[in-house]
Amino acid sequence: MSKYKPLLFPDGGGGVAPTLALDQLGWAGSGLKRPECVLAMRSGTLLSADWDAVIARTDESGRTVKFGDAIAPGRPSRPNGIALDARGRLLFADLGDTHGGLFRLDDAGGVELVADEVDGVAIPPSNFVLCDRYERIWLTVSTRVAPRQKDFNLGANTGFIVVFDRSGARIVADGLGFANECAVSADGKHLYVNETYTRKFTRFTIGQDVSLSERTVITTFGTGNYPDGIALDEAGHAWITSIVSNRVIRVAPDGEQQLILDGADPAYVQWVEDAFLAGTLSREHIDRVQTTALKHVSSLAFGGPDLRTCYLGSLHGDRIACFRSPVAGLPLLHHQQEYK
Repeated sequence: MSKYKPLLFPDGGGGVAPTLALDQLGWAGSGLKRPECVLAMRSGTLLSADWDAVIARTDESGRTVKFGDAIAPGRPSRPNGIALDARGRLLFADLGDTHGGLFRLDDAGGVELVADEVDGVAIPPSNFVLCDRYERIWLTVSTRVAPRQKDFNLGANTGFIVVFDRSGARIVADGLGFANECAVSADGKHLYVNETYTRKFTRFTIGQDVSLSERTVITTFGTGNYPDGIALDEAGHAWITSIVSNRVIRVAPDGEQQLILDGADPAYVQWVEDAFLAGTLSREHIDRVQTTALKHVSSLAFGGPDLRTCYLGSLHGDRIACFRSPVAGLPLLHHQQEYK
């Protein structure tokens, strides 16, 4: 028997259930363009990556304003992961067609380069950026393979993680199975990362020199589950979002999984799964919009005054789904910030 008690949610009929029903979701924002990554503040403000601009800001009233022109120096950019640094400046990972890197949105709405090469090599299309409370910036690159869709398979092993700190920028983990979102533990001693197409949730130990070691697979995921986003809660569990199946799965420190939300379209999931197992998964499969209201859930953010409201980013949505959690999220650097 598990030592972890499952979370319980209102079932809509006066009782409780361990899984949230889709009709209990709320919605925030409108007119968004690919809100893959979401930042949620205690104030209720939401920031989301946006391919019409760079970022969309949605306030408590639901009003959305977009910032930036999505033009990196010398080329169009595609903001994927977003973060606020310690000074409240917006950073984004560029998921360009052929190039990536880390960029910053300036006060005038322009885009400025932070880094587009590391260890003397150009950075490929980049997935996610995280600013932690220890003055470290983490950037994930899913794959070196071009085009990226050629690495949508169990053999993926060219993803890597870059850290930026006072010693500069350097690759600190390599050989990952399509590195996606990452998260740092409350004590700053571990980094967690999703390996999407090898379907692993992985932990590293962070050394005093900000090296990564002791690579450990906490859990693996089964049929239809492709781990993308990560958020940690105050109890030390990880909330994992899965594209394709539109699921949210809570993972305990020992790897035990609890299904929180299931928005899967069974026929679509089987179609993708068949292609994945056959080694023929392509952009066509991931870009198809399903019949379910959730359109490839890609990230989760805890926000609101008590950090108990969960907001869900997506690859194909134009608004952000939300629900109340019985447990609060781990406070992050951006929670107390505002972006005007």
